[in-house]
Amino acid sequence: MATATTTPKQAAKAAPAALVTESAATLTASARPAYLVASVDESTGEETWSNRFRYLPGHPRQVRFDAKAGQFNINGTVPLGSSISFIPLAWRIFQDDILNMGRKTWAELYFADDKGAVCAVLFHGYSVENLYRLIEPLFYDDLTLADVVVTVTAAKKETTKEGKKATYFIAEFSYTAADPTEAQARKDFARDFELWRAETYTGLADVKLAQGYTVPQPDAPAPRLGQETELKESISQAA
Repeated sequence: MATATTTPKQAAKAAPAALVTESAATLTASARPAYLVASVDESTGEETWSNRFRYLPGHPRQVRFDAKAGQFNINGTVPLGSSISFIPLAWRIFQDDILNMGRKTWAELYFADDKGAVCAVLFHGYSVENLYRLIEPLFYDDLTLADVVVTVTAAKKETTKEGKKATYFIAEFSYTAADPTEAQARKDFARDFELWRAETYTGLADVKLAQGYTVPQPDAPAPRLGQETELKESISQAA
């Protein structure tokens, strides 16, 4: 039996997000996270709820921005084109020495792709400055990146080095209003699950701005594949 101090986020630490399921009868509409979707067990006819997002804690799918080619890809192999759009789950802007690239200013954004897989993408240099230019008007309109659909487009630039022209790409950001239901599903997910990437976490970052980004505490148990979250008890206690 869960104690009165159990929260959805504490329960979520115990299992990858894709494994969270619970009987619909035990969840009231007010307590049910918006990332849960209904389905029917064909063998029993019982309506159940499952997590629409897939996430292995600390290991989101890696979406990369190739600034030389002006293209996005998954893990350097699966092409995504020159533009991607998503509703951010979490983000941070920080300075750190990561990926053997020296100390730089980075922007790291987390989002769910069209298949529900939680992804992370990194930007640095002028691309980070462009992201700030998007965040500023949102802030003064009492919005955050979590309220909008962000479109990231590779923009071609030219420079001259030793009398020779060279081209490169930077990320430019724009946004449109997000469906409130879709935005809420992601906000609930960021509330209940720790969103971070093990390869980019050093514990030494100088964080300039962050929302939804959470690293497990040192004494938190490691997630175990196949273990289900006690979602019913955690939500009923938190409601």
